[in-house]
Amino acid sequence: MTPAARLQAAIEILDQVIEAAREEGAPADALVTRYFKTRRYGGSKDRRAVRELVFRAIRRSGERPESGRAAVLGLARDDPALLDLFGEPRGPDALVDGEAASAHAIVPEWLVAELSVGEDEWPALVERAPLDLRVNIARVSREAMLVAFPDAEATAISPWGLRLLADTRVDDRPEFLNGLVEVQDEGSQLVALVCDPLDGQRILDLCAGAGGKSLALAAAAPGATILATDTNRGRLSKLPARAARAGAVIEPLLLDPGRELDQLADWRETADLVLVDAPCSGSGTWRRNPESRWRLTPERLDRLVALQQHLLDMGAELVRPGGSLVYAICSLLRREGAGQVEHFLGSRSGWVAQDILGDVGRSEGPGRLLTPGHDRTDGFFVARLIKPC
Repeated sequence: MTPAARLQAAIEILDQVIEAAREEGAPADALVTRYFKTRRYGGSKDRRAVRELVFRAIRRSGERPESGRAAVLGLARDDPALLDLFGEPRGPDALVDGEAASAHAIVPEWLVAELSVGEDEWPALVERAPLDLRVNIARVSREAMLVAFPDAEATAISPWGLRLLADTRVDDRPEFLNGLVEVQDEGSQLVALVCDPLDGQRILDLCAGAGGKSLALAAAAPGATILATDTNRGRLSKLPARAARAGAVIEPLLLDPGRELDQLADWRETADLVLVDAPCSGSGTWRRNPESRWRLTPERLDRLVALQQHLLDMGAELVRPGGSLVYAICSLLRREGAGQVEHFLGSRSGWVAQDILGDVGRSEGPGRLLTPGHDRTDGFFVARLIKPC
């Protein structure tokens, strides 16, 4: 493919990404892959170059662009050499005077007042993230895995983590295939660390998804009884194979929305630990999924906040007296993090927030905040709440 043809391909993919953001469709990575499955003429260098153009355009556009062409024209403001490719054979149509280009912005304007981090940290929110692995400490030591992955470094905060370059492939490595390591951001590992799981405990992962944090809990406390629940069949169905690979004993349970507490009657006020890793805006993972900024709307955020409150209320019913409720979100929006926990504590007598993580991250109301700029992790808010006896 010529440089002009690559630029046109990026425009076509960006049109699909914009449409998918409007309609809750496939993520950008999947759309890039799908595009080249039907265009065999694109070699590996072409695919890498087009993907780089697509994600450069996404990262610089905080607001959803009108079109893929507008997104690329915005990119050309930073890289004028791209302007020469318009009007070339197989490239984008020639430029027209007065064409609109997407503005350079990191944070959508309507979210600026919601963020818990200052403008000096915004660039880190959309930088490419490294690849972090969590060592399955129930079966192998981190020191052994540092030998197996000589290009890795130990994560600075998590005692279970390895950090590799963003483009590193591990899904074909024997250590991954044999369940000795899992892909998991250091911030996500720290959420499991905050849970402080112990052998013999009854642990409920209420929003388990595909089970990443359940697996981390099982590795840290192999003798715990762990129930992983979710209302999303597709995501939860991935857990049994992952648990088998890791040698972890985790019971999955698909919940019916509206009937969750009935299905969990045996766990009411008996769980030593309930983890509520709640659905959220995902603003803490913009560096991995920068187009998610284009998917979030004020209406969707309101629905997520209401769901988070519902899940916290449910978790409070399941924790035993004296037990722990850990609330975590991969979000940097205060309304989803500290605001939620402050509302929870303000409406319940006797519950207290426990000091966690020492000087890791920074204090954010009754919890701790981790950010890409400050901690080199995905963005997370986490709080540990103790139920009165």
